[in-house]
Amino acid sequence: MTDAPWAGDACSLVDAFRAGERSPVEELDATLAAIGASSLNAFSFLDPDRARERAAAADVSLPFGGVPVGVKELNRVEGWPETDACLVFADRIADCTDTMLERLRGDGGANFVGLTTASEFGGLNISTSKLNGITHNPWREGCTAGGSSGGSSAAVAGGLVTIASGGDGGGSIRIPAGFNGLLGMKGTAGRIPRGPRTLIHPLTVVAGCQARSVRDAARWYDVTSGYDARDPYSLPRVEGWEAGLGTHDLTGKRVAIVPDLGTAIVAPGVADRVVAAGEALARDAGLTVVDVRPEFPSLGISWMLGNLVGLRKTLDGLWPECRDQLTKETAFGLEMAESMYDLATAAEGEAARTAANEAMADVFEQVDFLICATNPDTAFPAHISSNTRVAGEKVDMANNGALTIPANISGNPAVSIPVEPLDGLPVGMQVIGRHHEDALLLDLALVVERSAPWPLVAPGTPS
Repeated sequence: MTDAPWAGDACSLVDAFRAGERSPVEELDATLAAIGASSLNAFSFLDPDRARERAAAADVSLPFGGVPVGVKELNRVEGWPETDACLVFADRIADCTDTMLERLRGDGGANFVGLTTASEFGGLNISTSKLNGITHNPWREGCTAGGSSGGSSAAVAGGLVTIASGGDGGGSIRIPAGFNGLLGMKGTAGRIPRGPRTLIHPLTVVAGCQARSVRDAARWYDVTSGYDARDPYSLPRVEGWEAGLGTHDLTGKRVAIVPDLGTAIVAPGVADRVVAAGEALARDAGLTVVDVRPEFPSLGISWMLGNLVGLRKTLDGLWPECRDQLTKETAFGLEMAESMYDLATAAEGEAARTAANEAMADVFEQVDFLICATNPDTAFPAHISSNTRVAGEKVDMANNGALTIPANISGNPAVSIPVEPLDGLPVGMQVIGRHHEDALLLDLALVVERSAPWPLVAPGTPS
């Protein structure tokens, strides 16, 4: 009898299934029991009956055969709620399944157990919404799990499931991965298709997962990546992500270590740990550290306005009457955008994107990798927002995304890797690479994983 969910990574769970050490049914029962007993509030919907049917029929020869998987609330599974983490759509049901999830469930054999909580429309990097309340960080209850993939990260780091889906339009994989001590890989834009019915604008969003290990993220790529016609910007398929781990020659490649990325205000303790971890990675991988100072333009307004265009269409016919059902940040953003968005503003936004692309290109003419912090600080209290003061201070949400948004604007791959915690809370080191060089980032993460292994689940998690 399995008392607690698997505390290793997803790949080792599949190995245990194949060896007969535990069964998909036992694992699912332990998972559902743990979710039911958890105070993290990481799941907003469960589908236990159909999950049990899938567990009983699981084909463990498949890459994720029988593995219970959490699905981010902003993803779609036909027949499940499609809430966008918003009260306005609390009763809406999805009529299709995302391409990534179709591949994960079909070719991968994954067993979807339910939806993990997210921030409203994915627009905030916190783990609080009117629909779901507060999702807690398993490293310290009362602290944020980050966003928008906060529920997925809390579920994986909190020992409820070994892996969960995520999405990243401005840091929504990397930010919660950094706050929860997980591996968060944002691939080159288009690496994993986003259809069906892909929202093209603003070309910042990628799909992916919240993972405990590098090989889990690589296996996710093996199963889900590759071109699909319903996402016209998706990339051709590349084989052998997991098999190729650790095979690339990194010796002599150049890296710049800039904790604040030249724009953010980073806590000194976080900066110190990122520098130390970056220097250790350079030494262990044989990288050459060079002095490069990136100069990115301010991107917060450009990013926000670009994403609000799609949100306004989503709320077509409902806004502004639905204002009171939205979080104050979402409502404020829509009101501000409507008051200032015109052809001139749109032109300025596009000019900022062009400048950001040029700045990123300038960096990668001088280096092969750029290291910075994932988040400016460790996880802050979960109940505070950009407009709520705690002990005379407030969280600056623009600063909290300043380290991650540039890679979304330019489409570069970027990975958040756990490094030494600060005051008992995780710290993430972000490594940004050139377009299409995702495999090199995974190899760098593998170097860290082997030389300085991180906890696969938060300390104190039942196992």
